[in-house]
Amino acid sequence: MKAFNNNVFMIVVIYNGMRNNWIQKCFDSIINSTIPVKIIAIDNNSSDNSVEFIKENYSEVDLIENKENKGFGGANNQGILHALEQGAEYFFLLNQDAWVDQNTIEDLIKISHNNPEFGVISPIHLNGKGDALDYNFSNYIVPSSCKELYSDFVLNQTKPKIYESGFICAAAWLLTKKCVEKVGGFSPTFFHYAEDDNYIHRLKYKGLKIGVYPKVFIYHDREGRDNSIYFNPSISNERKLLLEFSNPNQSLNHKKELNIIRNKIIKNILLFNFKEVERLKKQKDLINKTIQKSIYNLTLSKEDKSYIFLDFNIL
Repeated sequence: MKAFNNNVFMIVVIYNGMRNNWIQKCFDSIINSTIPVKIIAIDNNSSDNSVEFIKENYSEVDLIENKENKGFGGANNQGILHALEQGAEYFFLLNQDAWVDQNTIEDLIKISHNNPEFGVISPIHLNGKGDALDYNFSNYIVPSSCKELYSDFVLNQTKPKIYESGFICAAAWLLTKKCVEKVGGFSPTFFHYAEDDNYIHRLKYKGLKIGVYPKVFIYHDREGRDNSIYFNPSISNERKLLLEFSNPNQSLNHKKELNIIRNKIIKNILLFNFKEVERLKKQKDLINKTIQKSIYNLTLSKEDKSYIFLDFNIL
């Protein structure tokens, strides 16, 4: 095999990461990796003693301390940009509540080197105990999204190759420099959740692929997390619309969507169904709101400019 550059940076976003010894498990697994990995941690203004713990126990970690919570995508952008400035060739994004096997990163880099068409490669995600697939991850690799992997898994004949997938969450992504140069960073219009969906939309628009390498693993300890604040109906609906309107791979006609809603409003006024009228008006306002944000995303997605969303002067 040809020699490859293993100048890889682990980027981990920290937010109250002391629970269940997450930070220690995460960092120790990287430090014990079979290849050298430089760690950049971005703390999103934690209220526990995450920052103090890192400073006291991991002096080798390059720690960025935010005075406010910049969200998952925004903080990862800081880490990616910082790594670029230090000559990074690979960026391994890892959640604070996840950790890796010793060979995971090295094997991902080796397979990436031989498959440059893949901008993002993920290992297999197990739960925190390592005794089952992470439930959400199991939904990402169903046959309709990731051909052959389930079948090969069941028949115990998984191949040492990347299985292309439609989507894998960003809990453990190996990003190539080529991908960052073409696709850039995460869109700041998504504070938390859907930023990885949007990134994959833009990655595909740029002609790159995402896939799973089934020979390596991470352990994702997220079963007990409470993320209900990010999934109330109002936030979820706005995020869904923004994601649809921001997708450069589909051509949604914003005016057509608004005209359909206006016609429904008129129809329900004539039927004296004023409760439905109010609901439709809120939906129309939400679409108008998200159109402006999505046009911003689409404009930048279609440019050839490198490192979009990583230059904070443009935000």
